[in-house]
Amino acid sequence: MDVIIHGRGISRGQATAELLVSTEPISFLSGVDPETGEVLEQGHPLAGQSVAGKVLAFPYGKGSTVGSYVLYALARNGVAPAAIINEEAEPIIATGAIIAGIPMVDRPERPLASLPAGTVVTVDGDSGDIRYAGELAD
Repeated sequence: MDVIIHGRGISRGQATAELLVSTEPISFLSGVDPETGEVLEQGHPLAGQSVAGKVLAFPYGKGSTVGSYVLYALARNGVAPAAIINEEAEPIIATGAIIAGIPMVDRPERPLASLPAGTVVTVDGDSGDIRYAGELAD
């Protein structure tokens, strides 16, 4: 059974990849290595993990506006997230996703914690939909 979660499309395009979920916001400036895609922020739930090629779900971005350019650098270096899901898009992450060509959705109708980490999901930045095979978690 396909699960479809509706949200709002922010950055156009579609991507399908494994879902990496954080309940904490992310700062891309000094929080993510633009050369490797590894989360460097000490104490962050995703510290030591790579965002490269993953659908990255997190509440919102934090930190400097330079974070937009870090997202662009991640894409240029081939280690960007395949797609981004936010609870609420803010200008830093939305701008970075747009200039980097990363599909992005926000305002999913289900909490991020209900998304099945590790599952392969499809993010459609055109329609705002998130799809995966399985059952809807509570």
